[in-house]
Amino acid sequence: MTHRPTVYGTRHAVSAGHYLAAAAGFGVLEAGGNAIDAGVAAGIALGVLQPDLVNFAGVAPILIRLADGTTESIAGLGWWPKTLPADLFMRDHGGTIPDGVLRTVVPGAPDAWITALRRHGTMRFADVAAPAIRFAQEGFAVYPLLERSIGSHAEEYRRWASNTAVYLPNGRVPKAGEKFVQTDLARTMQFMADQDRAAGPDRLAGLDAAHHAFYRGDIARAIVRFQEQERGYLSMDDLAGYGSAIEPVVRRGWRGHQLITCGAWCQGPALQQALALVEQVGIDGLAHNSADYLHRIVECLNLALADREYYFGDPRFVDVPLDWLLDPATIAARAAMIKGDRAFGAMPAPLAGGPGLGAPGSGDWGRSFAGSAAELPRVEADTSYCCVVDRWGNAFSATPSDGSGNVPVVPGLGITPSGRGSQSRPDPAHPAGVAPGKRPRLTPNPAMLVTEAGGVMPFGTPGGDVQIQAMLQVVLNVMHFGMDPQSAIEAPRVASYSFPSSFAPFEYFPGRLAVEGRIDRTARDELEARGHIIQDWPEWTWLAGSVEAIVSDPGTGLIGAGADPRRPAYAIAI
Repeated sequence: MTHRPTVYGTRHAVSAGHYLAAAAGFGVLEAGGNAIDAGVAAGIALGVLQPDLVNFAGVAPILIRLADGTTESIAGLGWWPKTLPADLFMRDHGGTIPDGVLRTVVPGAPDAWITALRRHGTMRFADVAAPAIRFAQEGFAVYPLLERSIGSHAEEYRRWASNTAVYLPNGRVPKAGEKFVQTDLARTMQFMADQDRAAGPDRLAGLDAAHHAFYRGDIARAIVRFQEQERGYLSMDDLAGYGSAIEPVVRRGWRGHQLITCGAWCQGPALQQALALVEQVGIDGLAHNSADYLHRIVECLNLALADREYYFGDPRFVDVPLDWLLDPATIAARAAMIKGDRAFGAMPAPLAGGPGLGAPGSGDWGRSFAGSAAELPRVEADTSYCCVVDRWGNAFSATPSDGSGNVPVVPGLGITPSGRGSQSRPDPAHPAGVAPGKRPRLTPNPAMLVTEAGGVMPFGTPGGDVQIQAMLQVVLNVMHFGMDPQSAIEAPRVASYSFPSSFAPFEYFPGRLAVEGRIDRTARDELEARGHIIQDWPEWTWLAGSVEAIVSDPGTGLIGAGADPRRPAYAIAI
């Protein structure tokens, strides 16, 4: 039995990281909107409903697959300000990226949402943003995870008066069941909606007006004034010149299906590599969540995440050898490194004879990784997820993100311009190193699976470095073990930390494997005997991610959707 049922419908389905975001998307679908309209409505709403995890001015990587098979990704990820000195953090900050405005990159999410609507939507910005504006203006009930998240970061919020005013109303952590209101954020989004309407009856003109308000108009000017006051580098030129790239997707076959992810500007291709490694190693005949099964998938993940560390970065600046990494010969050579009776215990070395590492011309950037024996750190609060499949067969998958604890809220706007610079490395020579105009290497990575039968499965999760680990386990639960979406999502999970974190200060925990308490004790003991250093998680933990997924089945004509009870996520279908 599951805590919730898989919900099924014949027309459309939405699943999102908060139940009100799912309701916002569903309302758009019922009003005649398509999956793109509904997905944007849900995604914008998440920036209100999960303000500790997602920011309206953050990032929003998007995957879209239209009913005719056309597929594209909208990067939704901003770049470092063009005037930022590349050596700033190495020279002036001891090789660290400090909290505050210095980690700001150009906000990508507003442009990404509007780009999706412009290219494939049917509704106006004012229409799809209306639920989010209402949730911000009228408020919503604080839920336990929001109380816990704000509480654990309370001292960080208190560093800036503007953050304290929003996240610590009346000077204290809001309690579950209290109303949480974000008046300034409502006003910011309403201004964009008003500019949309004022542009007249033409939908595209309205979208352009809303975009202009944020990136060239009053909102942009307020952001830049605050950046200048705080000695940041983000300028009007950076904002006015930004546009979310329409990036090619990464597509690979698996058992007759097609897995689709974004490119190596995020960690999406590591999911492709991990799945290919699992197939090469083989899991047929292994019991679900047995020691043999978990050992194999964890070691495959460790290999893929090691290669993410060695090679991934903004492809406009770094030659990422994706074709080589995903080549069957490379997969076979990597898989051959896995020992059935012994864990790696440390991050695997790069494959001998492979492409050079680091930025073009930089040579070897010096791979010295200092491991930590400490307890796993607090996860930097970030990210949610939403997906939609509509009655016409269009599918939408997005992973909006950016927390609010380590960057200041712009007074009067209620937004924290993207602090995603925390995922760049301070050393410019690293593949994901800082450079003016370069994008950080993003953890949020929406995915889709197009099934052999012609169905589609958009899926994703928050969780930083846990994301592709949770996604791999869920997709195998559905497609290998035959579970329905909700059972696949609720099944207990594990997560490796045996590689440098994607977040500053990039901690590394050699051999560490976190295990939810529902994993059989015998399996845990056997994993420990193989050299995995077990970190006990509770039976259910939000740290294991919050996977949402929808699976359409042309054979039955049904669309099934699930949502993770580890967080306040919900799915709706009809």
